[in-house]
Amino acid sequence: MVFNGLISTTVFLPLVGSLIIAVLLKKNSHIFFFARLVTLLNLILSGWVLFAYKMSESSEKFKLIDRYENWIPFEFFKVEYYLGVDGFSAPLILLTGLLTAVAVFSSKNITYKVKQYFVCLLLLETAVMGVFSSLDLFLFFIFWELELIPMFFLIMVWGSGRKNYSAMKFLIFTLISGALILFGILILFATTKSFDMTMIPLLLQNKTLLIPMSFVFFIFFIAFAIKLPVWPLHTWLPDAHTDAPTAGSVMLAGVLIKMAGYGLIRICIGFFPESVSEYSLFIVILAVINVIYGAVITMRQTDMKRLIAFSSISHMGFVLLGIAAFSGSYEDKITGLVGASLQMFTHGTITGLLFLIIGYIYEKTHTRYIPHMGGLVHQMPRLSISLTIAGVAALGLPGTSGFISEIIIFIGAFPVFNFFTAIGVFGVVLTSGYILWMIQRIMYGPQLERFKNISDASIYEMIPVVILIISILFVGLYPSFITEIFKNGIISMIGK
Repeated sequence: MVFNGLISTTVFLPLVGSLIIAVLLKKNSHIFFFARLVTLLNLILSGWVLFAYKMSESSEKFKLIDRYENWIPFEFFKVEYYLGVDGFSAPLILLTGLLTAVAVFSSKNITYKVKQYFVCLLLLETAVMGVFSSLDLFLFFIFWELELIPMFFLIMVWGSGRKNYSAMKFLIFTLISGALILFGILILFATTKSFDMTMIPLLLQNKTLLIPMSFVFFIFFIAFAIKLPVWPLHTWLPDAHTDAPTAGSVMLAGVLIKMAGYGLIRICIGFFPESVSEYSLFIVILAVINVIYGAVITMRQTDMKRLIAFSSISHMGFVLLGIAAFSGSYEDKITGLVGASLQMFTHGTITGLLFLIIGYIYEKTHTRYIPHMGGLVHQMPRLSISLTIAGVAALGLPGTSGFISEIIIFIGAFPVFNFFTAIGVFGVVLTSGYILWMIQRIMYGPQLERFKNISDASIYEMIPVVILIISILFVGLYPSFITEIFKNGIISMIGK
């Protein structure tokens, strides 16, 4: 038994907080205050995890280990309580802590079933952090499935529009993804007799799987492709984004779909590197389709939230593009995967910021229909500036984190797939088009009479906005702070 305690505390503090809210707290003001306190404490802990990892002098691949070998001690089905982080997972834990705090701070206008709402948000944080820190494959699956429950209810109960349809669609797609993951896990266990994610890559080198290795790879790949999402398995995402509450959209875009990117790199590349190299052409074709198709469809949207939702499909194509570079030289592999990892982090902060601002705008104008908007800069200078910063970060303006992640991906992928990478670069042009069009139509132009009495974001509402803007600019101006951490994790994962 090894127990550091920091990771377990970070993962389960939100769960403990949700239980306290559910059992002990009754007044809405107390619930809201306590939820903010828990998420702020967890944000500090998640930052401490990153700092402790960076400062650790241990030569071990995974650090801050919490391990209890006899958690489920059946001889034929041994499951360990095994948590830890490396350079790949530690920044994603920080991202989860940051965006959950933002989601809670943006929920001050929730008045319906407040207790259940914050219980769902905190339970969701525990589930996602558990996915990023699990080193036992079955424990990974438990956390993966746990995420489904709170997100389903956030859409179903506190959503808008076709919320029942969107929640059920999210449920069905996610259940299919989970079933495929479980099937793949059982095949690996039948072969290796282990759920230890640190040992499975070594055990697979000397084993013959019950079914072809490439087939098992595709089981996991399709499961994670549903969640990322990858065309043509993407249709659940725009509906879920559009109809979820603001906090739900922040979490869904910011961290939930990053679970899939994490799985693609940690499991598909970590366990099946030969299959990834063999089918890299297939992966890069899907990547380019995601980038271009997502951008073209985004340009057709007139709903603010739906526009950003489709843009997420396009930007997740860049993650696939970085993964496809794995078939190249060692330097190309490292560069592509570092870019893909950074893209997950930066997309979380940028898209989280976009959904947060759009949520504020909708609360004040009561519309998300872009043709009916315009001239809001006169009443909303703070939100206008913030939306502009988030928009130029999304289109990859130098000086922002969006530029750094995309340029690293292009540098890694171009020597391997120069033609397809060039097509992918064109996606940046399309992104510039729809982002600038959206900002111009919403914020600028003549002042509209029906919006003359609306107010700008308050100082309190601007706190999470400013925090996300700082993170975007900090990574954009000082990228090595986080790229070196990702690089250490990627190198330890694929070897030197």
